[in-house]
Amino acid sequence: MTKPRSDADRMRRRELYDAATGLAGPRLLPWTTPEGNPCYLSTDGRGYLSTLADSIEAVQLGMGEELLEHAREALAPGARALSATEYRWIASRLAEALTDALRVAESRGQRLPVPQEEAAQHA
Repeated sequence: MTKPRSDADRMRRRELYDAATGLAGPRLLPWTTPEGNPCYLSTDGRGYLSTLADSIEAVQLGMGEELLEHAREALAPGARALSATEYRWIASRLAEALTDALRVAESRGQRLPVPQEEAAQHA
């Protein structure tokens, strides 16, 4: 005979299932409202908008990598000096790329299961 599961065991299993199926709560999307507020999606992780968000995140991260490479080349020893306007342009685009990357990291981090029981055991 198997031992009955505790409420904590059942909750942990439910949290893991929800996280694995994308039901852990609303997903932070990689775009904002026209007013700059965050957008969220209630999803199972398989719908059209979820797939679109995944694609946009991949594009944002790829563009950030390309921009970083461009900035490194512009700042490399022996590179042609840029005007103040060109440096401001690079700095502005890098800030935008960092904002996008942080939003992607936050969105993905929110979808990871939180090992509450493990954290309590190690405390």
